[in-house]
Amino acid sequence: MIRPDWPAPDNVLALTTTRQGGVSRGPWASLNLADHVGDDLLAVQENRRFLRRSLHLPGEPLWLKQVHGDGVVEAEGDATAQAGSPEGDASVVRTTGQVSAVLTADCLPVLFCERAGRCVAATHAGWRGLEAGVLERTVQVMAVDPGELLAWLGPAIGPQVFEVGDEVRAAFTARHAQAADAFIPSSPGHWLADLYQLARIRLAGVGVQAVYGGDRCTFTEAESFYSYRRDGVTGRMATLIWLRD
Repeated sequence: MIRPDWPAPDNVLALTTTRQGGVSRGPWASLNLADHVGDDLLAVQENRRFLRRSLHLPGEPLWLKQVHGDGVVEAEGDATAQAGSPEGDASVVRTTGQVSAVLTADCLPVLFCERAGRCVAATHAGWRGLEAGVLERTVQVMAVDPGELLAWLGPAIGPQVFEVGDEVRAAFTARHAQAADAFIPSSPGHWLADLYQLARIRLAGVGVQAVYGGDRCTFTEAESFYSYRRDGVTGRMATLIWLRD
């Protein structure tokens, strides 16, 4: 498990899993927590049970149906979790007993918490969701002074290997001119993109200045992380955050 390196209040608990410690086999080995990637569902269920037991979670995490958009779910305790997997790419929690979670394997997981420890959120920000404004939308739904928010950038594909086309760069620079600094030319029509820098630009744009993390690479750290771009068929890590009494 990877704990965020941020000055969150004591009642905020958060982490990102690695790929180690579960029962899945083959390309999903071993702690795959996603039930939509072709893995044995019994193995996924056991991995999720292990996660709950080992972390003493207050309940089942709210597993979203992620669609690479900007939808944000406002979680309301166990009732939300029991309703299944709502569609969205972020969830906001204001009560104890509910775990906010996102699944990733190259996309950027971003955690948020209020300095006062009354509101937290987990966001899935691949380049499509990031460009669509999922971070800005999460901050909006949290309804907290952005200056009172902390953000942590979890493990994602690193800037040395994340190659994209002209259309991706154009989409980001059309919204923020400074986004051009997050792209380095790699070959004609292609660029190496820095998801971490792009996220910081978007967060700064809505007043979130206290940003931490952003120093891991899911693609190159194969022993620790799943990577969709590296392997194609693969598992997913979970990034979780919740409030305790």
